[in-house]
Order: sequence, then structure tokens, then C-alpha cells
Amino acid sequence: MSIKKILVINCGSSSVKFSLFDSQKNQLAAGLAEKLGDADAVLSWRIQGGDKNTLSLHSAQHRGAITAITKALGDAGLFDGGIAAIGHRVVHGGEFFSASVVIDAAVMKNIASCSHLAPLHNPANIVGIELLAEQFPQLPQVAVFDTAFHQSLPDYAYTYGLPYQYYKEFGLRRYGFHGTSHRYVSQQAAQRLHKAYTDSSIISAHLGNGCSATAILNGKSIDTTMGLTPLEGLLMGTRSGDIDPSIHQFLADQLHCDLSDITAILNNNSGLFGISGLSNDMRTLCEAAATGNTRAQLAIAVFCYRLAKAIAALAVPLGKIDALVFTGGIGENAATVREQTIKQLSILNMTLDTQKNARTVGGEQGIITTDNSTVAMVIATQEEWVIAQDTLALLDTLS
Repeated sequence: MSIKKILVINCGSSSVKFSLFDSQKNQLAAGLAEKLGDADAVLSWRIQGGDKNTLSLHSAQHRGAITAITKALGDAGLFDGGIAAIGHRVVHGGEFFSASVVIDAAVMKNIASCSHLAPLHNPANIVGIELLAEQFPQLPQVAVFDTAFHQSLPDYAYTYGLPYQYYKEFGLRRYGFHGTSHRYVSQQAAQRLHKAYTDSSIISAHLGNGCSATAILNGKSIDTTMGLTPLEGLLMGTRSGDIDPSIHQFLADQLHCDLSDITAILNNNSGLFGISGLSNDMRTLCEAAATGNTRAQLAIAVFCYRLAKAIAALAVPLGKIDALVFTGGIGENAATVREQTIKQLSILNMTLDTQKNARTVGGEQGIITTDNSTVAMVIATQEEWVIAQDTLALLDTLS
């Protein structure tokens, strides 16, 4: 079987993240172009086994970034022999997509029609697809959607308590995000427990700057904490998560600003950063908390308390839990967060093994609970590889 190369692209509003994989799961290169449009825009990348490289992009937008990325990969000889396809992370697929798809004109139209649901993300995703179609017009491109995994939610889990006509007219419902991560780690958890994925009950907690938890029953998402947008649910790095909806109007009145200003506060100045007044980075907060910073301690306590409550709530639709999985930058590395969270989950018969938990950081994975406990484990997510894998699978259907 010939080895194929897949380029994975994740276009954000002011960034482009990329990876190059071969079909043997080797990550040949990875990098990030960030601060696009700013004078200090920069591309950083690393070739497998090599040192980090950086290149100033001089206020470049997406076109300049993607051109620089493909040139860097080409100059390194990584396009020798060609690449087979390009896989794109697309944030919002609405109700159009319940799985990854090969991109064509109809798919592009539907992605564009979901832009009002993810105005900071889908337009950027479209730009990335169009720019790479210009550079590689003969290559198939694949869209992998954050929302697709959650299209299995039952209607009573995704319906808001609002006039039903808003759902019918505007698509206003809970969609959920981080689907590629939740799918990957739940599959891995079932394998490590020697259980069939189609006969498993798993809660996945993806904890990074954005955070969400999902109940996965027999391989299908049946409830999740994020909603119409990534603002709903858990406390996050700069996002408030769940709040009283009336806070929008209350703050607009108190601060004499409009609702869009309040939405910006809830997305960009709240969460861990808002409570601590220090940082949205859990590493910084844990260090500050250890030295007695009470605001950092409070931010961590709120984060863990609300996470534990959400995990307990997600046990309801599952009926039983085979495993709780921690993943993402915080989930994989913040042993303190896992400890504080699990200590509040005795109702789920969950008991932490402090030694296992302490050593399960920095890429280490495994079970962190005692032998007689409901299982909690740490699994490193590999969202880029999921995109590459889906792209490879769809590529096979075209041949």
C-alpha cells in the first residue's frame, strides 16, 4: 500500500494552524501562522525531528500565510511525490452535516449558509478552502466539522426553551463543538477499557482555552455542554460559560453600552481571566494559587466546581459511566484541576489515585483513579490526526 500525505488546515479569524501527516500517522510537519493582519504576524513551524523555525509575515493576511506555509513545506521537500488531499477543520456545519464530506460547490454553499452561526470561524474556513483550491486545483479537499459528531443529540437535548419558530426559521438550537476531540478520545477510551465502542458509556471533558464536556453513549454524542455557540456551558479561559441571560441587559444598562459589547465581554474578558484578573492560562493560575493568590484560587475553584457539576449532570442521560476522560491542554496537564474535580464526584463512586494523577502530565496518559473507583483517565487528543484520517477515508471512496 502506497503511503499518502495529507495536509491539514485550520483557519481561524487571525491564524492558520497546519499539520502534514502521512497515512502511517507520522506527523511530518506542524506549525502556526498567527496575528494575521498585524505588523507582528509570524509563522512558526517545525519539521519532524527538527528545530523550530520562524518567519515574519509582515502584516500578511490568510493568503500570505498559506503561501508561506506551502512554500516552507515545499522547500523542505515534503511535497516531493505530491500530497493526496487537504483536510480542513470547519467549525459549524449546522444541521447539514453529520459526518465529514468531500468539498464541492454544494458543500461550500451550505458551509457559507452556516456563517451566521459562527461568524468568526466559518468565513475564515471558507477563505482557507478557496485559497488552497487556487494553489492545488486538482487536489480533493475534505471538510471535517466541529459540530458533526453532535448531530446525534436527541431533540429534547438540543431544543431551547424558546418559541419553536426560532428553531424552524433561524436554526436556533444547541449544536455543540469540539466534536473531533470528543470522538477521538472516546474511541481511545473504549479501546483501552477493552470495550466495544458501540457498547460504551463515556464522558469526555475537553479542557483548553475553550472547554466542553460530552456524554457519549454507544459511540454517539447524546448531550454536550456547548450550545448554539461556544460560549455556553463550562467556565473557560476568557468565556463566561453559562450565566443568567438577563445579565446581558443588566450590564448594558449599568455600563451604558450595547448588547454586542456585553457579548464581547462574555467571550473575551470573562472566565478564568475575568475572575482572577491575572490570566486565562491555567498554568499561570496554578502557580499563583500555590503562592497564596486568592483570586487565582477562586478562579480554579469555580472552574472545577462547575466542571464537576456538568460531569454529574451528563451521567443522567448515560445511566452508567465506563470512563471519564480528561483531554485538551488543561485536561492533559493540570493535575490540580483533575484532583479538585474528582474530589467533588464521590456521588459517581470516583476516587482519585493521587500518585497516578501527579505523574500523568506532559504527554503521559492513563487511568488516574483507584482500582475500586469508577474510571477516570487522561488521553491526549489528536484532532489534527482525526481530520487527516477522515480525509484519507473519503479519499479512498473517490478512487
